[in-house]
Amino acid sequence: MSLNVDGTTSEVERIELNLLLEAIFQRYGYDFRDYAIGSVERRLGQFRDENKLSTYSEVTAKVLRDRAFFHSLMPYFSVSVTSLFRDPFFYVALAEQVLPRLRSWAHFKVWHAGCATGEEVYSHAILLSEAGIYDRSMLYATDISQPALETAKAGIYSLEVIRKGTANYQSAGGQASLSDYYHARYEAAVMRPEIRRRMTFARHNLAMDTSFGEMQVIICRNVLIYFAEALQNKVLELFWDSLDTGGFLCLGDKESLSFTSVADRFDIVDERARIYKKRSSPRERP
Repeated sequence: MSLNVDGTTSEVERIELNLLLEAIFQRYGYDFRDYAIGSVERRLGQFRDENKLSTYSEVTAKVLRDRAFFHSLMPYFSVSVTSLFRDPFFYVALAEQVLPRLRSWAHFKVWHAGCATGEEVYSHAILLSEAGIYDRSMLYATDISQPALETAKAGIYSLEVIRKGTANYQSAGGQASLSDYYHARYEAAVMRPEIRRRMTFARHNLAMDTSFGEMQVIICRNVLIYFAEALQNKVLELFWDSLDTGGFLCLGDKESLSFTSVADRFDIVDERARIYKKRSSPRERP
């Protein structure tokens, strides 16, 4: 990507990039126009360089005429930074602050929005299993990336992923051994069927699609940071509409409801873990 002497993207390149995003929306219906521009520049710049294309206009021309080329571009819009029991303190907070409420419900639904390759979905399933309430749950895991969803649905991970996950599981207060939840096969580990049986995986675009149903918990960690402010608020409104009153919204440690359009509609449950509870009515503003 060519830069000006001060390190900023040239005006022409920014125009070309905006036209590429508009072309994707017009041709295929995927709306990335309100993604954080710096993140989009980094990822699409990498794609352009790897495909030996000099300008975004060249990318646009190929995207418009070649569906297979477009699908090769799609993974660059999806962020799959995740791990089993990522941020153990979050799972400790879930166990202490959210599970007691879930125990009071006969049935509950959880939406893992932007689930990536699924490690955190399985982590939550293990947490619910050890709390004795997994049979009451239904976990809906969604992502924009079909390849990521296929990995999540298969539940097959490298032994390195398992090794790191084991350390996180122990730090999160795991009650057993992580090996109880998978069986090793060659150089990989497969999550056991009994921990996968309450999961449904589906493709969903947070930028465009509507509510995924009435949920008691929504977990969407470190996804909003890749969206511009307008899209962040749009997605948070979607989560608000999708949550039952008294339901919980869990964000990533780099995200917050402060200064968003829904800030007065949630109570803070755990500030460090970014866990919020939906209010029955908005707080009065000073």
